[in-house]
Parts: sequence; C-alpha cells; structure tokens
Amino acid sequence: MKNLFYLLTLSLFVFSCSSDDDNNEPGGGGGGSTDPQVVTKFGVITTNERWTADNIYVLNGKVVVDEGVTLIIDAGTLIKGAQGQGSLASALIVDQGGKIEANGTAAAPIIMTSILDQIQPGQLDSPNLTINDAGLWGGLIILGRAPVSLSGDVLEAQIEGIPATDPFGQYGGTNPSDNSGIYRYISLRHGGITIGQDNEINGITMGGVGNQTIMENLEVIANQDDAFEWFGGTVNGTNLICWGHGDDGLDGDQSWSGTVDNAIVIQTAASDSALELDGPEGSAATEASFTMKNITLIGNPGTGQRITDCRDGLIANLENVLVYNFSADSRIRIAGADSQTELANDRLNFRNWEVVLPSGVTINDLIVGALPGDEVKFTGNATSIPNVGAATVGADASAFAWTYSALKGAF
Repeated sequence: MKNLFYLLTLSLFVFSCSSDDDNNEPGGGGGGSTDPQVVTKFGVITTNERWTADNIYVLNGKVVVDEGVTLIIDAGTLIKGAQGQGSLASALIVDQGGKIEANGTAAAPIIMTSILDQIQPGQLDSPNLTINDAGLWGGLIILGRAPVSLSGDVLEAQIEGIPATDPFGQYGGTNPSDNSGIYRYISLRHGGITIGQDNEINGITMGGVGNQTIMENLEVIANQDDAFEWFGGTVNGTNLICWGHGDDGLDGDQSWSGTVDNAIVIQTAASDSALELDGPEGSAATEASFTMKNITLIGNPGTGQRITDCRDGLIANLENVLVYNFSADSRIRIAGADSQTELANDRLNFRNWEVVLPSGVTINDLIVGALPGDEVKFTGNATSIPNVGAATVGADASAFAWTYSALKGAF
C-alpha cells in the first residue's frame, strides 16, 4: 500500500509539472490552454523567448515584442490570431528596439492566420478558409527607428492600426541601419482590420524599419487592407507575393527608401491598386527614393483597377515590370502636381516595362495625369507583348513555389 501511494503521488507531481511547463511560456503574460499544444499569448513580451513548431500559438489581442527583447520563431510554427475587431484586434507587434528572428524555410514556412482557420501544424492548405475570407484578425506590425518623412517634420509618429491610446506604436527616427530582426518564409493569411478612417492594420506593416532588417520570402493572402505597406524607413524586401488583398498590393509611403526585388501582386475583384506609391509628407527626406524591380502585376479583368498610382511627389524607380490581365480601363496614374514635377525631372522613372494589352488599348493609353509631352517617359520605356510567354521581364516565379498562392494556382 505504501508503494502504491508513493506511485500515485509521484504521478500527480509529474503531471502537474508538465501542465505548468506548457501553460507558462515566458513573457507576454504567459498562459496557455489546457491543451499542451496550444499556447495563448497576450500583452507585452518582456524577456527573450522561443516559439516552436510543436505548439500552436494564439494571439489574444495585441502581443508586443518589447524594446531589447528577441522573439525567436522556429520554422514550421503555426500562429493564429484571436477574433476581435477595431482596437481589440489581435496582432503581433515588434516595438522599436525589439526583434523577431523568424527563420522559416520553403519546406516548413511559418504560417500566421486566424483562429478560425482549422489548419494544423505541418499543413500548408486550410481545410475551411479560402481567398475570400479576409479581416479575421490583425496582422504583423514592425516598428523601427529609421528615418521617415512626416508632416511637420517630426521624427516619430503613431503607426496605422494601433490606437493612440496604446503605450506602444511609435515609429521613425534617425538610424537608417536600424535592425528589427529576420523575417523569412512567412505566409500571413486572412488578416487586416479597420480601426477607423485611414487607420487600418495591413498584412505586414513596416514603420521606420531599418536596412539591417531581413525581409525575404514573404506571402500575404486574403488581407482586408493593403498586403505590404512601408511607412518610411530603409528596409529592403526580396521575393514578396500577395494575393486577394482588399486594398493595395505594395504600398510605399513617407519617403521609404529601400528596394523590393522580385515580387508578384495578384489582384482579385476586391483589390484596388496593384501598386500605390506615395512621396514625402514633410520636407525631410525629400531626396530619398525607392526601387521596385523584377515585378509581376496580375490584374483582375472587368474591375477597372489601377495598375500603379503615383502620388504626393513620388520619387521612385520602377524597373523590369510585367503587367497582364488588367481591364481596358486600368491605368497608371500620375496624381497631383508634385508627382507630375518628379516625372518631368526624371526622379520618377519607368524602366523596361512589358504589358499584355487588353483589346483596343495601346501603350499610349495606359498613362494618365502626366504633363503634356511627359507621357513618353513611360511610353518610351514600355513595350506591348502578345502574351505572358513572350515576357522577358517580371518576377522569377520559381521563388514562390513554396507558397499557398502556388498551391492554389493563383499565378
């Protein structure tokens, strides 16, 4: 009887310790469900920690990686955002001075999706959600201390998607080499929440992110607002793909001055502009320009979406771009006197574009809003091709074989 009592006591002790270990992850308030494979995170992560592929991590509201803290996310890890609209939306936020080291792989990408998604670790395809399911949680917000161009020439501002009442959300500064971590092979799905007018959580938001941050092999699908948006900063991006966004595909603002190399934007009927590109908001950083090169833009016929919207004194280089499947009324717009001036002064540059034209449309028809005579700065650098098979520019699609978009045949 003594031996039996000892064994029962030992068993209870071991079970209790295992449960505590599963339910008390360091940082972020800790806490998990009774299922040891589900770990619920909330609040501010104040100490370094690691998320592993043998758990499902649930974001209960905003989970913030604090200044000086590094969150490591292993390849194959599954992260799900809890339900909540407006200011209560769930999101993973990297505050200024914080870092995420997310090293997914092509064979084991990191997937960030909604708690309503029945996908399980090791799966790529959702058994219940489709490209039409958007706005089910927030997204990924990365905040740094690289320069931005803001109204009033202030150095910092509060990022879109985070209410001003929250004690975090500032971005911008004076360090172009700021480092917010590593983001590789991440597929972010079914996010995007509207907080208020012109205040939304995008798929991946980068505010003042510096050029020592690594952003490569990233996918955003079925996002209610923009897929990728840069608010100033100097960060570069390689191998980016988006599909089914409710607003714009690639959106650059506030004198972002990095480079995107190799990207695909796939529009659906819900989408707005494939590229929405803005210039500075203040006098600071007005000489800064960005480059987008080796880009494929795939339209959605019958919806009249803009191919590219160039606004607010945009200074940029748009190189080696393939355009197809857009409607006859889709256009490249030069919006406003400031952008007209930058085009005239050769600081807004179109280089080596190839377009599969809709029936009845010419290259000359595609650009609108340029000053008289400046249309040639686009038309002289764009060529009509008969079909996609004839293209010599655009993205290298083989880089996206690992994505959900490829699995569903979106391109």
